[in-house]
Amino acid sequence: MNEQLHLALRAGALGLVFVIVQVTAISQITVFGVTADLTPLIVGSTGLLAGSIPGALMGFGLGLFEDLALVQTLGVTSLVLTLIGFGAGRLREVRDPSHALVPLAVGAAATFAAQIGYSFLQVLLGVEGPVSVLLVRQIFVVTLVNAIIAVPIHALVSRVIGPALPELLRRRRRRAYTTGGLSPLSRS
Repeated sequence: MNEQLHLALRAGALGLVFVIVQVTAISQITVFGVTADLTPLIVGSTGLLAGSIPGALMGFGLGLFEDLALVQTLGVTSLVLTLIGFGAGRLREVRDPSHALVPLAVGAAATFAAQIGYSFLQVLLGVEGPVSVLLVRQIFVVTLVNAIIAVPIHALVSRVIGPALPELLRRRRRRAYTTGGLSPLSRS
């Protein structure tokens, strides 16, 4: 099977399952007065693993499905998540970060950007809502909660879509020799 089709099928199934879990179960659980938002974490992890175009496509598809499932204004979530997926993918393409805490930072940044983006677009669309210190508190608490669960979510996304990634994307940087000896390439 074509690698791109295999990746698209795995990412689509992952997105479908996570949006259903988000809408039915996670939205019912509150921690510190807020609910976790899995969608920016999924999109950020997909972009970080697969690149900018798959990340943006995952963001668009996940956002559209979430808007349809929650009967919201179509396109708001899609626009925000598309930008998040593209940004996480560009980080992977330009910097290729390999530290174990990168998913935590990407998850926190993706959640913060999503919350700010949703709020900004709702204000631009003229939705009447209270803009106060409580909104700022909610944005920071959701970002903190999502940062805590970002690493396990990234590991799950990596396990699901990892086998569908091309070999080039699965590679990780090799560690420098730490034995103190010469490199095997420098021997005569």
